[in-house]
Amino acid sequence: MLKFTTSGESHGKGLVCVIEGMPAGLLIDEQYINNELTRRQKGYGRGGRMKIERDKIEIIGGVRDRKTLGSPISFIIWNNDHENWQDIMGAGECKGANEKVLTRPRPGHADLPGAIKYNHRDMRNVLERASARETAVRVAAGAFFKQLLAYFNIYIYSQVISIGDVRGKPFEVCRENLSLLWEKTNASLVGCPDEEGEKLMIEAIEKARSSGESLGGSFEVGALGAIPGLGSHTSWDKRLDGRLAGLIMSIPAIKAVEIGEGIANSFNSGSKVHDEIFYSQDKGIYRKTNRAGGIEGGITNGETVWLRAYMKPIPTLYKPLNSIDTAVWQEEKAGVERSDVCAVPAAAVVAEAMLAYGIAEAFLDKFGHDNIEHIKEAYENYIKYMGREWKWKRI
Repeated sequence: MLKFTTSGESHGKGLVCVIEGMPAGLLIDEQYINNELTRRQKGYGRGGRMKIERDKIEIIGGVRDRKTLGSPISFIIWNNDHENWQDIMGAGECKGANEKVLTRPRPGHADLPGAIKYNHRDMRNVLERASARETAVRVAAGAFFKQLLAYFNIYIYSQVISIGDVRGKPFEVCRENLSLLWEKTNASLVGCPDEEGEKLMIEAIEKARSSGESLGGSFEVGALGAIPGLGSHTSWDKRLDGRLAGLIMSIPAIKAVEIGEGIANSFNSGSKVHDEIFYSQDKGIYRKTNRAGGIEGGITNGETVWLRAYMKPIPTLYKPLNSIDTAVWQEEKAGVERSDVCAVPAAAVVAEAMLAYGIAEAFLDKFGHDNIEHIKEAYENYIKYMGREWKWKRI
């Protein structure tokens, strides 16, 4: 079973990850992983922390001579800012621990419920782990999963659709123009391929910054090349759409997810929703639409798997909301921590990592785990079977 675990606090020494279940023999490009970390740090509206950190991984185990060993993969991302927090966030005695005590919880954050659950009088013990800084290590893990999927011609993408009330024109993605989408989103300051939409999004972020506000938004994330048969209808916990929705919802501040045209489909009649099935000698089995988001009955159907996610505004406001000070039990303004104005572009990159994990998990569940060549053999036999028995032609 493919799984990964993360550890570490926002201003601790670093973020640690252990990946289990990766097959042996997969060639790993470490620079690609670091490039993915750089993508996460970009985006108009990011805060001062991004000027301090220069995220890169240090692989501890599980990889030798650039190839996976089949044993657990472990790595760390060091926090540069820890140097400024050693007396506050150290594992030993912290002489400055009382300097950054948080007793005024921020509405919308984990501060208050986390403090109640774990009986922390200093809510910094909660916010340091609940911080979206943890997503850096998820992006690095996702880069391992992306390299596994790319070996089997499955590719992950994302694009920002909206920020605040500004909506860009979505890019219609297919295998032929995927490279162009990557080029456009990487060049965009907000991860949006629509240049006019990008301009208006930047203006909205600047307006929010000047008024002490924060902004959320939405993005699309997808996987091209996912073959039919990943996931299952046989058990509720194996349904891939449910699994992927949960993975995307695990990203801080994501409050809603739809698979394909899930929301719009709820307003239409069945004949306008379901993706009709066609066949030709040239194409084999194919669809003209993909409103289902590439998943039917919890199983991939061979179309692009795609989701939309909706992110709330970041809870830390420089014009803080009403709260209480639990040290004196009276109403006061919420605490203010260094934060972003808008992190939707970064969240889209994190969502790529989580989608890559979900697809890779389902892929290995079907084709095995131990060695990349053995998995390839099983995969190619399945492709032959589909072409022979089901007239399915991969485009």
